[in-house]
Amino acid sequence: MSNKRQLDDAGLDKLLAEAGIDPATGVTAYEELSEGTFNTVYRILRPAGDLMLKLSPDPAAPVLSYEQGLIQTETEFYRAARGKVPVPEVVHAGDDFLLMTALPGTTWFSATEPLDRPRLRRDLGGLVAELHKITNGGFGYPQKGLVDSWDKAFLAMIDDILRDASHFDVELPCRAEQIRAKVLARREKLLGVQTASLIHFDLWDGNILVEDGRITGLIDGERAFWGDPTAEFVSLTLFSELDDDLLEGYGAPVDRELLALYRVYLYLIMVIEATPRGYDGPENEQRSRRVRRHLLRELDALS
Repeated sequence: MSNKRQLDDAGLDKLLAEAGIDPATGVTAYEELSEGTFNTVYRILRPAGDLMLKLSPDPAAPVLSYEQGLIQTETEFYRAARGKVPVPEVVHAGDDFLLMTALPGTTWFSATEPLDRPRLRRDLGGLVAELHKITNGGFGYPQKGLVDSWDKAFLAMIDDILRDASHFDVELPCRAEQIRAKVLARREKLLGVQTASLIHFDLWDGNILVEDGRITGLIDGERAFWGDPTAEFVSLTLFSELDDDLLEGYGAPVDRELLALYRVYLYLIMVIEATPRGYDGPENEQRSRRVRRHLLRELDALS
């Protein structure tokens, strides 16, 4: 099962025309990209410069609570970050699609060129530090509505994902009340976050572009929110520990207790999203065991 939806050439032509681009004279070809399991992405080949088109899932497809309206959030992320860090330029945005410029490079995850990983991790830390200088007066997911404090925003995020677990009948390693209690026990720490920074929250190697030994883009900003910079380090160190190179480039310490709390949140998402997305087979079983193992480790760290 897949939530992704496809358009034929006529449908793609229509969207381009809506964006003010004549497909008859400005487009060489459409190429659907195979990466990703949520949105559908097309590369639009043009002599004037390639574009990327992202389509949101079928409206009838089951999604998690926070996954509604992600196209609007990705649009906000790029517009806020443009000029501060390398992100695509928004060409046109609709209710269920986003047209943007294509950036040079391939994903770090798929790169075949030799890479100086320590230097790139330092560079990445510096880019993240610049990203976090972008701030807002409210906290939370843009598509859900912002609130006036980070503790309220994060507790709402936890409540939503725990309701999703119940809705999709996903068994968790401990009761929802216990997980929620671990958040409430750290409310004072959450209240200490006074500034809402722009958080990408999905900066694994598959969403970082590289070319000629440098970082050329941060992409897929649809899961962004305004909140605690510490939360960024969850995806930056997915299934691994904080590394000195990243921290050196970032130039600030990371609260390990809050990091464990935010890791719990992401691992909950990863456990629960497998059901509405219809993941199955041996590969998913292996992935599920790995995520649950890390989820239990972080829950234990918060005991």
